[in-house]
Amino acid sequence: MSLFGKVKNTINLLKSVDLNQLAKISETIDLPEAMDALGNLDERQLKGLMKMLKTKKKKGQHDLPPIDGDFYNLDLKLSPEQRELQLEVRNFMEDEVKPLVNDHWNRAKFPFEIIEKFKKLNIAGIPYEGYGCPNLPFLMEGVIAQEMARVDVSISTFFGVHSGLAMGSIYLCGSDEQKQEWLPQMQKLEKIGAFGLTEPNVGSGVSQGMETTCKFDGENWILNGQKKWIGNATFADVIIIWARDEDSNKVKGFILRKDNPGFVAEKMEDKMALRIVQNALITLTDCVIPESDRLQNANSFRDTAKVLKMTRAGVAWQAVGCARGAYESALKYSKKREQFGRPIASYQLIQDHLVEMLSNLTAMQTMVFRLSELQDQELLTDEHASLAKVYCSMRTRDVVSRAREVLGGNGILLEHDVARFVADAEAIYSYEGTKEINTLIVGRAITGYSAFVN
Repeated sequence: MSLFGKVKNTINLLKSVDLNQLAKISETIDLPEAMDALGNLDERQLKGLMKMLKTKKKKGQHDLPPIDGDFYNLDLKLSPEQRELQLEVRNFMEDEVKPLVNDHWNRAKFPFEIIEKFKKLNIAGIPYEGYGCPNLPFLMEGVIAQEMARVDVSISTFFGVHSGLAMGSIYLCGSDEQKQEWLPQMQKLEKIGAFGLTEPNVGSGVSQGMETTCKFDGENWILNGQKKWIGNATFADVIIIWARDEDSNKVKGFILRKDNPGFVAEKMEDKMALRIVQNALITLTDCVIPESDRLQNANSFRDTAKVLKMTRAGVAWQAVGCARGAYESALKYSKKREQFGRPIASYQLIQDHLVEMLSNLTAMQTMVFRLSELQDQELLTDEHASLAKVYCSMRTRDVVSRAREVLGGNGILLEHDVARFVADAEAIYSYEGTKEINTLIVGRAITGYSAFVN
């Protein structure tokens, strides 16, 4: 274009511009900087920007509040450094994990490509001291579990099994040599862990009815039996196995390496929940484990219980994350979905569901925050962890059910995420102690009477 043509276009442009409005805009933004940014946009981006600017707000969609499940601003209880880590994990889950999960959940496949990206977060073994672990408060372990479950409970479970149950067993029950060998590698996710306690015929009663046996032959331990529902076991490098000593009748723990010839892990198929988690049926046939791989400080089921008490709080946080993800998904949907010319969020019945969901969620959040404070103060008891686990898993069921109600027929479609939360809530409800078992633990504490079957 000639110089004359450019000048003519500029004059015509100035005639169409409201200079007073331009001056007002310049008080808010840097106009030269804005012009530079616009100049860097391609044609597609410019058309998209203009479409957004021209779109008129629809009825009921003006000045909408942000979608945030932290109604009581509990995040303010975190230090700036802790808040930064929380947001780093949230961004990771939103950017790297969320685009993958529905497809992998549908196909019951694990997205192994995220493990390399996970390493950069440096969050494995959050509350442990030494061995390259962050040594942060248990509160942050819970916050991270919530952030993961808010996007996908399966990925949160994968991480909890590795960092909590497997690493925790070695951290609490292993010798110094065992900790030095495994924990630094597991903290970097160079080695992945699993935890083998539950059995095909024994779930809640595993403390007294464990069928997997171990026997010392003077040099090695010989293990026989099966374990079921063992997350990560199809690909883990190390599996913590709990077995009953045939001679002493005491429960002992073992570090099982994946290349052991007496070990077979068969992937469990056709699950309706946590489909990304690779659960396995483990079979141990004359499995030989050297004395050096026996957890040296695991000499009874009480030692196993120490691990479970430590990790049960994390499962309560997972329930909160699942509920939060479902609530935020339903709230977002309700603001966009229209019926009879209005967003469904503007109707009383939908608002009733949303407020009931938020009430449950907020109660759960305040409970687990206090739970983790007790844990950091070394005041946590079995009944504290059990009460939080049983309450949060029950309330999560209610939240995801209401989220599905808000979405109507679309609530059964994976594309809106709520269907996945509904299914995965059922797994949270059962693992790390059922409602009944956790109820009896709390009942024993408050009454002084044990209602467990002897």
